[in-house]
Order: sequence, then C-alpha cells, then structure tokens
Amino acid sequence: MWHSSSIEEIAKNLKTNINIGLPDDEAQKRFERYGPNNLKEKKKESLFVKFIKQFNDFMIITLIIAAIISAVVSKLNGEADYIDSIIIVAIVIFNAIMGLVQEQKAEKSLEALKKMTAPNAKVRRDGRVQEIDATLVVPGDIVVLEAGNYVPADCRLINSYNLKIEESA
Repeated sequence: MWHSSSIEEIAKNLKTNINIGLPDDEAQKRFERYGPNNLKEKKKESLFVKFIKQFNDFMIITLIIAAIISAVVSKLNGEADYIDSIIIVAIVIFNAIMGLVQEQKAEKSLEALKKMTAPNAKVRRDGRVQEIDATLVVPGDIVVLEAGNYVPADCRLINSYNLKIEESA
C-alpha cells in the first residue's frame, strides 16, 4: 500500500507535514498510542529448557546410550560395577552445565552490546531536525537519513540524492 501511494497521500493518511514534520506533542501522543519503535523479542527460554536442549546433540545422545548399555551389561553379568556408566553420565551432565553457562554468558554479552549500540535517528519535528533515540520514532515522523545512518524503521523515501543502500545488516 505505502509503496504504491504518492507522498502526498501518505502524508495525508499519517496526518504529517513533509516540510515541518510532526509537532512534538503529537509525536508524544503517537508514542503513547503505538509504543516504542522496536522489534518484539521472542519469549526467553527458562534455564531448565536451555539445560535440556544441551542434550540435543548426536554425540551426547551416543554417550547416554553408551552409559545405558554399559549399565545393562554390568547388570546382566551380575556385576555391580556401574563406574563406567556413572563417569559417562557425569561427563555428559558436566558438559551440559558448561554449555548452559557459556550460553548465559553469550546472552548477557549480546544484551550489553545491544544497549551500547542503541541507534539514534534524525527526525524533523516542529520544523527542525533533531536527533532522538530510534525507539522514539513514531508513524508520521519525517526521518532524515545521511551517509552511514541506519534506517530506524520502515520508511517511504520522500527524496534522495545518489542513494546507495547496504542491506546486509
């Protein structure tokens, strides 16, 4: 819809002025109505689920089967020697704990990195260009892009000069 509509139609639908942008008070109202401009993060898995997923590997499953076979053979031979089975299970559990710890550290590092690299956006509001946190961009904002900027939201270009876009991110 937006890609096939004229700029004037879009501005009319979004009740914005292409030259002036949104008034600050209207931007605030839209923020309260639509919420922050960010992607919804998927629900985080519990530690228990993450721990169980550590066992979802061919080699780990093979080791568990080997431990079971070792225990069954010991039982069938009338021996009470379950040392091999216990050692294999202990190694598998230790491996799962280490994997869980590494996964937790990686998630914390990623969260810290996200907070450090929170992008800003330049928008035209009340006739002047101002830099705001990209999460504060609302429908109807006139976003001003310059070389090296990230596009903070789905946007419709009003005009451009020598535009080149890198879409790898």
